[in-house]
Amino acid sequence: MEIKDWQKTVDDWISQFEEGYWHPTSMMLRLTEEVGELAREINHQYGQKPKKPTEPEGNLALEMADIIFIIVCMANSLQIDLEQAFKDTMNKYRLRDSDRWTKKHD
Repeated sequence: MEIKDWQKTVDDWISQFEEGYWHPTSMMLRLTEEVGELAREINHQYGQKPKKPTEPEGNLALEMADIIFIIVCMANSLQIDLEQAFKDTMNKYRLRDSDRWTKKHD
């Protein structure tokens, strides 16, 4: 599935509700919340603060997917083509950081 397909899938789902997309500020707050949930799980699994035995185990993949969902919602509501934006970002990294780290040699 390409990014444009992600955007269409999310838009199809959101469009079935009268409320539609949230205000960008609300989505930004939701994104912050989701990143916090991912951070909590990373800290539990790899960091210095494990969860209490009574707390359920989380799923890193699902936490990351929640973040992607909110990013796609924000992009859709602001008419941003994430596929093009991602291509532009990768070009930026290729130019700016091509000699920044040691390349692997096969």
